This record gives sequence, C-alpha cells and structure tokens, in this order.
Amino acid sequence: MRIAVTGSIATDHLMVFPGRFAEQLIPGQLERVSLSFLADTLQVRRGGVGANIAFGLGRLGLRPLLVGAAGTDFAEYGQWLRAAGVDTGGVRISAAAHTARFVCTTDADQNQIATFYAGAMAEAPAIDLAELASRAGGLGLVLIGADDPAAMARHTATAHRLGVPVAADPSQQLARLEGEQARALIDGAAWLFTNAYEAALICRRTGWSRPQILARVGTWITTLGADGVDIATRGRPVLHVPAVPAGAISDPTGAGDAFRAGFLAGVAWRWPLEQAARLGCAMATTVLESAGTQEYKLLASDLLARLAAAYGTAAAAAAEDRLAAAS
Repeated sequence: MRIAVTGSIATDHLMVFPGRFAEQLIPGQLERVSLSFLADTLQVRRGGVGANIAFGLGRLGLRPLLVGAAGTDFAEYGQWLRAAGVDTGGVRISAAAHTARFVCTTDADQNQIATFYAGAMAEAPAIDLAELASRAGGLGLVLIGADDPAAMARHTATAHRLGVPVAADPSQQLARLEGEQARALIDGAAWLFTNAYEAALICRRTGWSRPQILARVGTWITTLGADGVDIATRGRPVLHVPAVPAGAISDPTGAGDAFRAGFLAGVAWRWPLEQAARLGCAMATTVLESAGTQEYKLLASDLLARLAAAYGTAAAAAAEDRLAAAS
C-alpha cells in the first residue's frame, strides 16, 4: 500500500524547564499571563508532524510520499528524509520563506508549551494531491496531518474525490479550525487519530457527540499516553491496548507521530487492529526514550523485545517476519 503523508515540515527548537508550569500559574490571573521560563537545555531537531510520520514509515520500509511545503533551507533535511526511505517528490519548495519552526518548552511533569511559526507551510494549499497521486501510480491511503488549514481541506476533498481512504489527524490545528472545517475534515474518514484532549476538543469544534462522530468515521484511535490507546469502531466494544512501558523518558515530542507511523504500517500490512496498535505503542516508546523526533534508532530486535515484554512472545512472533524484512 502506497501511503501519502500530508502535513507540516518543520525544524524543532526543544527546551527543558526544570520546574513545573503549574507552580507559575496564579488562579484568578490567567487572563493576564506574562511568564518567562529559564530553560536548562536547547536542542534543534528536525520535525513537523508530516515529516515525523513519514520518517517512521520510511524506517519501517513503506516508502511513504511526503506531501508538504518547505523553505529554501530544506536541502539537507530532504537528504536526511530520503536516506530514511521517504519519497520527498511531493514537497513544494518555497522560493522566499523558510521552513516552519516549532518552539517547545517541556517542564518536569512532561507538560509542554509550544509555539508554531508556519513559514513556507503557508504555501501548502498550492500543492495538487491529484497530480502527485497520478505521478505515484495511485495511492492506497492519505493521512491528513496538521498543516495549513486550507491545504488540509483541499487534500481531504481531493482524496475523497479520488476514492482514496483518508486518515484524519488534525492534532495541533484543531485549535484553529472552525466548526465547518473540522466537520469536513473528519466526515467520511476511514481513520481518525486524536489524543484524549483532542477527542474532547473535536466534539466541541464539530458540535457532534462521540457517537455521532463515530457514525461518520471508520475507526477512531485515541492515544492516552502512558495509559495506552483506545480503538473505537461503530457497533463494536472499544478495544484497549496498553502502552509499552518506557524506561527513562528523554523527550515526549514526536511520540504520537511515531505511534501513527507504526499503526499505519500495520494497516498497510493488513494486520489486525490490536497488532497494529501494539507496534505503534512500541514505536512511541522508542521515541520517548530518545531526544528529538527523528533521531531514534529503529532495530527489529529492539522492537520485538519491546513487544514481547509488553504483550508476550506470541505478539512478538506475529510481527517478527515483517519487521525483519523492513529492517
């Protein structure tokens, strides 16, 4: 299955604040917040949800098509992604703007405060997904990740028109989407990805209840951090998959993107949902224990060991042949 991943391409500026954000917030004064946090560390990493998910899929041997907009500074980043197995033929290079920037500060409780600068991402609506699909010889799945809202809308409509299944993953852009935009993005999606907070927010944005949303999508995957993941399909009991326990957490940024890469790889391989989610959880934990969103080592032996420890030897055995081939 050929997967196109649409979404942001960015450079991450990741900082760590040794205290707790909650201790700096004063009840009754939240409407006039003016805070500055002295960070201990700064790391500049490659990122962007589209690039992160495509990177994970590439490392698993899927050769995804990355669809997004980047700036004049993308040359080195593009080489990095291609070396990881990503097809960057769908990346539009801006003649004037820089690649987007994600600036994030993480506190001692793993809470995060972030700012995103769009930069070249503003040109993403000019990308013609239909042309890219034709050039690629057809697509089996299109993930609509956080991107310029107009691009998200255009890619969703194009995928539906072409009859290509859509995985809707609005994530950070939910805060910017109006009700009509949010409804158009998820209505008819084969897959819907949210975390627990986004699950509540998407109900508010669309005006639809959880049952009403579930009636409009094929399967709704809700990641729950250390509590694992819930997979809801209309007419079936919710399937809960526990997380793969993490050792020393280095940086939570990108764990959700890694989960999506692992899960979608399982979908492409036609695995049962539980097996796909287990691989996603193993990928997420691998990123949690690494600094940065794309600097992790991905070894079949490591993934299989994580699967065996969390879910048993049978779960690892079921994934062994495919992971060995991918690596």
